[in-house]
Amino acid sequence: MKHNLDAVVSVSSSIEQAKIPARSQLAPKSLVYSKSGRGLVRKIREKVIEFILFLAAFMSVLVTVGIAAILISESIPFFKEVSLRQFITDVEWTPLFAEARYGIRPLLAGTLVTTFVALFVAIPVGSIAAIYLSEYAPARVREIVKPVLELLSAVPTVVYGYFALLFVTPALQKLMPELPGFNMLSAGLVMGVMIIPYVSSLSEDAMRSVPMYLREGSYAMGATRLQTALSVVVPSAFSGITAAYILAISRAVGETMIVAIAAGMQPTLTLNPLDSASTITAYIVQVSMGDLPHGSIGYQTIFAAGLTLLLMTLLFNVIGHFMRKRFRETY
Repeated sequence: MKHNLDAVVSVSSSIEQAKIPARSQLAPKSLVYSKSGRGLVRKIREKVIEFILFLAAFMSVLVTVGIAAILISESIPFFKEVSLRQFITDVEWTPLFAEARYGIRPLLAGTLVTTFVALFVAIPVGSIAAIYLSEYAPARVREIVKPVLELLSAVPTVVYGYFALLFVTPALQKLMPELPGFNMLSAGLVMGVMIIPYVSSLSEDAMRSVPMYLREGSYAMGATRLQTALSVVVPSAFSGITAAYILAISRAVGETMIVAIAAGMQPTLTLNPLDSASTITAYIVQVSMGDLPHGSIGYQTIFAAGLTLLLMTLLFNVIGHFMRKRFRETY
């Protein structure tokens, strides 16, 4: 009986040993087929994702080209009636009057004055806030202050406009009684408050990207935290800080409702921020109300003004690109 049991066990073990090579030979083939199938699916998925990303990037370029094409095509009839020299050199902008004048300089002056007033507020305040958040603020304070500061850019510009007209202007009139109700100073100050997050947030991100060993090397040389921030961190992050400044400038140049409500709608060639004036965007809003017939020379002025605004923004971005390229640091 025992010999029979041993014989059965030996036969069973020999059968199992005979099955093992067959399984070991089949397993690699199925594993290869499974891996190749998963690899093919992953390649297809990556191609689809790459195409979607390319489509998103291409759409942004296409929209920019479309905007430029519309402005240029609609501005051509205007410049057939008005010479480029008159458009640039004339000191009056009265396209809605009987004796129309088409000099862009008053609108250009109003746009630049309000932009400079806004930058006078946003760049110092935003840069100081960025240095504090990057170099001084504890992590918990930074997590609270930075989102709250960024909420300034979420406030509707109409609210900012009426805030400038009904609060800032009366407050300034207590200091300067001769200040008119519509002026570029109050509009520029409030616009500067609005663009502070563009400067502070992007500048702080650029400063935080500076490697810690640069700070440690400065501290090892005996520098204080302020000296390290101003002499090491800011120069090292200057490329990103420049990008923040250029974005703030472009945002200020293109602002509409604040200047339309608080700065006035009268085109005046002046560089005095205490005066009332109109900007390019405010004029576009004024003419776009539908009072002028489509295709008239007065209607075409909004496209000429819009093309001027686009060229200004393009110029600032080109300058910013070369400055970022010039001062870019790689770590």
